[in-house]
Amino acid sequence: MISTGSAFREPFEHYAEMLTSMHEKRERLVKASRDVTIYSKKVIFQVHRLNAKNKNSVLEQAEKDLLNVKLEHVTRVIKDLQGLDFWKFRRAYSPGMQEYVEAAAFLEFCKNGRLLTLEDLNKSFTGLKDASNNDFRLNLMDYLLGVGDLTGELMRLAISNVTEGETESAKSICSFVRSLYISLSLISQEVDDSWEMKQKMDTMLQSLMKIENTCYTVHVRGSEYFPSADFDSIDGRQVEEG
Repeated sequence: MISTGSAFREPFEHYAEMLTSMHEKRERLVKASRDVTIYSKKVIFQVHRLNAKNKNSVLEQAEKDLLNVKLEHVTRVIKDLQGLDFWKFRRAYSPGMQEYVEAAAFLEFCKNGRLLTLEDLNKSFTGLKDASNNDFRLNLMDYLLGVGDLTGELMRLAISNVTEGETESAKSICSFVRSLYISLSLISQEVDDSWEMKQKMDTMLQSLMKIENTCYTVHVRGSEYFPSADFDSIDGRQVEEG
């Protein structure tokens, strides 16, 4: 007689090993994604420090820092992906990749005044191989979500420019964000059941309105506008003089 217990033991031990391996991989990806997020944010903070006097040095350092993020942390994500893992574990590493897109796009805008495309971003990943020795390519959804976050940084940059008297730069950012919002509004309608994209679009609209209100205030008040008395930080919160 064959023991029922022994007949099932071997396959279920195999399934247990598979589940353990899957959970360990997910945990590694979550940790790597968290590090990508942390160090990408540092790049963003670095870029926010730029002004007319230190622009070249700040952008140069930010480029070096972003390269380090890619080589030291994004590679940890890539090396743990193989075949269907790219989609199976996407939610584990997606937040970090979105933050990386945001940092890279913010740097590109401040350097060249244009939007970093998905094609350009994937070209920067040339040479990075996944566990199957295939070239890594960022998926479209993570790119769009990262670009959605970009508008928040542009809003802070625009208001910072206004406080420093660089109103034309703020107006240019306003025009860029408005065009970006309109374009993404058309794309977002084709995204199936993405609550993430809806959230990003709502946040983008809020950022755009803040920039427009700031530029409108400058335009209406003209020479009477004293930005340093109205804004206490780059996020546009008004404070009373005292």
